[in-house]
Amino acid sequence: MASSTSSNPLPSGTSVFTTVPDLFFIPEFIFGGLVWTLVASTKVLIANPQGWVMFVSVFCFIFTTLWFLSLLSHPHLSLSFSLQDVVYHSLAAFFYLSAAVVQAYVTISLKSLTSTFFKEYQLDIAAVVMCYVVTLLYALHAVFSTMRWKNSS
Repeated sequence: MASSTSSNPLPSGTSVFTTVPDLFFIPEFIFGGLVWTLVASTKVLIANPQGWVMFVSVFCFIFTTLWFLSLLSHPHLSLSFSLQDVVYHSLAAFFYLSAAVVQAYVTISLKSLTSTFFKEYQLDIAAVVMCYVVTLLYALHAVFSTMRWKNSS
């Protein structure tokens, strides 16, 4: 009877903090939380689609937390978890890119009101920058996760 002794492609436990794709979890938490708080702290001055930005930031923050905790707590994850890691981070990058475009649109449309609502305009600019940073982080995580998945299969 032949036994399969292939190594597990995903880390578990504290080794999550030492592998290249999974090192992006902490910046994703930090910058994703910043997007969430920056958008939540602005006033809705005109009819705008910032609800999508809030949905994406809250959803990705919660789901990334759950994914991170599952990597920390499960000692032996299968190859399908490696593929799921690729799929999740690719979708998160796509959703954050769409949220960043929406946030940029809202910020551009508020430019004419900067004399009255300068603080909100600055918060929106910061939210746009953070959205694009988080998009980059999720995209890098997806690329490195894809490389890990391809090397393990």
